[in-house]
Amino acid sequence: MNTLSSWKSFDGTLSVHEHDSRSCQCPMQFAVYSPPQAQKGKVPVIWYLSGLTCNWSNVMEKSGLQRMAANLGVMVVAPDTSPRGESIPNDDAYDLGQGAGFYLNATQGDWTTNFQMQQYIVEELNALVFNQFPAADKERQGIMGHSMGGHGALSLHLKNPQIFRSVSALSPIVAPAQVPWGQKAFTTYLGTNESDWAPYDSTQLVVASPSTANILVDTGTADPFLDEQLTPQLFIDACKASGQSLNYRMQEGYDHSYWFIASVIEDHLQHHANELAKKA
Repeated sequence: MNTLSSWKSFDGTLSVHEHDSRSCQCPMQFAVYSPPQAQKGKVPVIWYLSGLTCNWSNVMEKSGLQRMAANLGVMVVAPDTSPRGESIPNDDAYDLGQGAGFYLNATQGDWTTNFQMQQYIVEELNALVFNQFPAADKERQGIMGHSMGGHGALSLHLKNPQIFRSVSALSPIVAPAQVPWGQKAFTTYLGTNESDWAPYDSTQLVVASPSTANILVDTGTADPFLDEQLTPQLFIDACKASGQSLNYRMQEGYDHSYWFIASVIEDHLQHHANELAKKA
């Protein structure tokens, strides 16, 4: 692991790193905010998964999370959204290829070699973070994300509740198998057999395997993708049917942007801190 940049922030440290990924077969970058409490002992870890076209920089530069993370004493890890590079498969559209890994393990064609984002997040990067950051508490991990990253956070939690013990999402794609963004990505990465999509669809996952976590979700009522891509009611209904604890908040007047994320991210960090404190 090479450290590319490092800055002091609210008495903690924001750093950017690069390593050669076995899962994605290319160099991958990620960012970590280590709070000041990490200088003295173990701290909880919150994974933040970004949305389409984004990388580590969007949340670290636009959300203002560092102040609250420092106050709460939580570490925040922000991976990239896909493998990248000249030799990596790509697509001209923004919602497929580089910047659009959908946090799954691809099984189709040229995508298979590099687009193994589920394995990368859950296994490889997880192990690397706890090896390189001694203050990171492996027993207190939470996961959150925005849009495509909200899909990733919900689905990875529901499949790995013993790893990601708290969960939240901002404007998530909750039923990717039923909306254009997800259908396009799933067909390309996973093939046309829709039974192969189910392990990556949070609405289906929560019916099959609800977790004991209290899920927090925020979505803006003015989000331009609300009805076509985000479909919150599908997830709300699925959670009711399965008995999954859910606090789904529709925030009046907010859209899909980082202005929205910056407005609610402190609530989400507090949610994770509260939930992970119960696991201490």
